[in-house]
Amino acid sequence: MSARAKVWWWVGGIAIFLYCLFPVVWIVSLSLKAPADLDDGRFLPSSVSWQNYELILSGSASELFLPALRNSVGICLIATAIAVVLAALCAYAVARLDFPGKAFVLGLSLAVSMFPVISIVTPLFNIWRSVGLFDTWAGLVIPYLSITLPLSIWTLTAFFREIPWEMEQAAQVDGATTAQAFRKVIVPLAGPGVATTAIIAFFLAWNDFVYGISLTSTEAARPVPAALAFFTGASQFEEPTGAISAAAVIVTIPVVVLVLLFQRQIVAGLTQGAVKG
Repeated sequence: MSARAKVWWWVGGIAIFLYCLFPVVWIVSLSLKAPADLDDGRFLPSSVSWQNYELILSGSASELFLPALRNSVGICLIATAIAVVLAALCAYAVARLDFPGKAFVLGLSLAVSMFPVISIVTPLFNIWRSVGLFDTWAGLVIPYLSITLPLSIWTLTAFFREIPWEMEQAAQVDGATTAQAFRKVIVPLAGPGVATTAIIAFFLAWNDFVYGISLTSTEAARPVPAALAFFTGASQFEEPTGAISAAAVIVTIPVVVLVLLFQRQIVAGLTQGAVKG
């Protein structure tokens, strides 16, 4: 690559980086501004204020934000765990076994992932109210599986197909059953793929708004994205921009921590199968 081409690549990379980083810096800047300085027209705060964080962590908005944060963490972890376990079993069967309808299973999972969520919220709302699942953790975990499970099946199927069949046969020759070979050989070898799938599934559930706002009515199960819609200012004439920005920053922290902790697994999982040999 010539020096001129390298310069253009660097310029393009920096431009994309700044374009992606600008909204994040803007939200952090708003969260650090005092309510009186939100409309001063400055990009960065003239003086750092922690009033917005105090408002949502220990102030009047804490009764709305902290229960929602607890709900989001618990519901998303449960939905992710169930989705990964079910997807691993389904993906293993699709990748390793020959049975009628295997292509239909993959096609159905893809069709479910493409189905618009908003179209099933109303009937799901009526069903949940009838069976007693409205405004409960289970009432959100089950719909979240419709978001996380299809993508998890597709992702793990690709990883399981890359694992040599001989590894499983060698374990069975040594006396392991099919279940033991799957648990002790296949799953550890597909560790990067499982970690990547779990993180992606967690992000999908964590960012959901439609289910959270439609299938809850109190703090008993309302997640953070839905709770942000109920933030109010100190008066009817004050917009809760600063409080919402502070809540968005806090909600983003778990995502950043997960990516930093599992960045090696994510990179290995996303690049696995890209090359052979």
